[in-house]
Amino acid sequence: MKRIGFLSFGHYQPVQGSAARTAREALVQTVELAVAAEELGFDGAYVRVHHFARQQAAPYPVLAAMAARTSRIELGTGVIDMRYENPLYAAEEAAMTDLLSGGRLQLGVSRGSPEPALHGPATFGYVPADGETEADMARRHTDVFRRAIAGAGVAESNPRMTGRSVTLPILPQSPGLADRIWWGSGTRETARWTAEQGMNLMSSTLLTEDTGIPFDELQAEQIALFRQVWKESGWEREPRVSVSRSVMPIVNDLDEAYFGRDRGSTDQVGSLGEPGLARFGKTYAGDPDQVAEDLAKDAAVREADTLLVTIPNALGVDYNAHLMSSIVEHVAPALGWKPSV
Repeated sequence: MKRIGFLSFGHYQPVQGSAARTAREALVQTVELAVAAEELGFDGAYVRVHHFARQQAAPYPVLAAMAARTSRIELGTGVIDMRYENPLYAAEEAAMTDLLSGGRLQLGVSRGSPEPALHGPATFGYVPADGETEADMARRHTDVFRRAIAGAGVAESNPRMTGRSVTLPILPQSPGLADRIWWGSGTRETARWTAEQGMNLMSSTLLTEDTGIPFDELQAEQIALFRQVWKESGWEREPRVSVSRSVMPIVNDLDEAYFGRDRGSTDQVGSLGEPGLARFGKTYAGDPDQVAEDLAKDAAVREADTLLVTIPNALGVDYNAHLMSSIVEHVAPALGWKPSV
């Protein structure tokens, strides 16, 4: 395991027990969590993006704020729903944020997940073309976005302004950003497609297929297929692969109160309201030595180079800093990881 980061969903809710009761509190705390993670030696600070929900929505402002308060840690998303994105405007935002961060963005993008809105992308003005699905539209948007951040011309110039007819690229450009785009994959087939496209692979605690085998083994199959197709596709650079896990080492009474019920957690299989079954990964909660041992045996964690640990952001900065510290001290060394400080 080369890198460990946290993944925050940015939940906020004015309910008892929440330390993030408003959107402002959740945003400010996300920045503070990135600072704390960098001080602990974490390698990445990632935010989940959801629309029409009390979570993170537009990621670039908070990523820029995180960049301003940190100097080393990677800053990323897991994932941006490309059904909702104007790909050219997103290319401008991404490039500017990456330049401000000094080239530290790692942008996870994808088709997104089930959501509260019935026709969310259409509400934003994005409707699939004839014969397209929303997933097809997300891939089309991603293709335009990636070509734009790589410097491709996207608009014909006005000769009266430029003195000639040329194809204009999006500006500014941020060198290297094109190699730091990840696709959030939920199946082996999308992992294959991701490799063919030359994007890094991001796989979460949810797979939108089920073959009856344990979650980690199915995810390891996904990663192996990705690496095989990447090699067959002839890409020159080495790809990156991340997996997400809920990791809760219990070292005090407060940990026990919050997560003791998750000891002995197992995979779950269920429906997301779409055809077929989905498999959800278990929570790694318990005594630190046991959590470290179990996580080290996780087939997909062994195959990935980056582990993103999901954090309960609504419990506040202090508690989550404690949680990340416990992971650094008790769990990460068993994975072969060393802090970057």
